[in-house]
Amino acid sequence: MNKEHLQSLARDLRKTPPRSPRETLGGFVIAARMLDKARADLLGINGEYNFYPCGLGAYFWKFTGLDAQKFKNFVATGATDGEADAWIRENAVVKDKLAIIRWNNEMVGLRLCDLADQVQEYFATYIPRFCKPPSKVKFFFDVYDVEEGVL
Repeated sequence: MNKEHLQSLARDLRKTPPRSPRETLGGFVIAARMLDKARADLLGINGEYNFYPCGLGAYFWKFTGLDAQKFKNFVATGATDGEADAWIRENAVVKDKLAIIRWNNEMVGLRLCDLADQVQEYFATYIPRFCKPPSKVKFFFDVYDVEEGVL
């Protein structure tokens, strides 16, 4: 691992949140955020953010068929955003453009009431505590964007 090069690419997640889950990389939502978290994790500057396991990341790994550890190993080479984009496109099992568009739209539009019961129960206390104002949270990705000041 080229630590200096990786540091030049990484966000210090102790000070700045990762990119919004809405931002795409390799054509997929969530991916840019996972790249930020992988870089920070490799450098020990991830703060409260987990690369793996990660509930949000699980949606991405499951849909794409990508292996989180293989992705992290690739990121450790000092891969740029462009190189990570190409790696995701090459290695994801899903190649159908319309299937990817549909999944992205489903994720962006995923309502809290459509989440698993245990996630809804968790968010019932999490959102009022960390998302100000909680009334801004309408969709799953809003939890991250409101808490991190994007929305």
